[in-house]
Amino acid sequence: MPEPPMILQPDAFNALQSGIDTTVEQGTVIRSTLAAHSNQGPFTTEWEVAAAVEALHVFGSRWSIEILAALYITGPRRFNEMKHMLTGISSRTLSDKLRFLAEEGLVQRLVNDGPPVRVTYQLSEHGRTCGRLLSPLVAHLKILHGSVRSV
Repeated sequence: MPEPPMILQPDAFNALQSGIDTTVEQGTVIRSTLAAHSNQGPFTTEWEVAAAVEALHVFGSRWSIEILAALYITGPRRFNEMKHMLTGISSRTLSDKLRFLAEEGLVQRLVNDGPPVRVTYQLSEHGRTCGRLLSPLVAHLKILHGSVRSV
């Protein structure tokens, strides 16, 4: 857990918790909708699990979550700025992962012809949407692990 924990005023903490609760409720509706269509034709539960794993594959790749979180939290960044934020990542790995995330449609590589030529990386609209969808999960886990608390 990062230290010190973020301490929120009760109204901010309650708003955060309310957003998480709303997401959980919506997740229940989404799960029920998908479950109602499972076991119809080729859409068995095995198919549904395989589709979920396939949909989440990019997030299971080492360094993907770190890069996407950095871009979601800080906004567009240049290569060396990202390298300094991500302790332990090599230049080669960062380059490979940025290329992979661009191919997956989550990250955009923007080139400003300069001079000097400047390359910036930012989340695509799809990447920002994924960040918005994952934010309640991240907030829930921050609260659970004590890195976000109320006064």
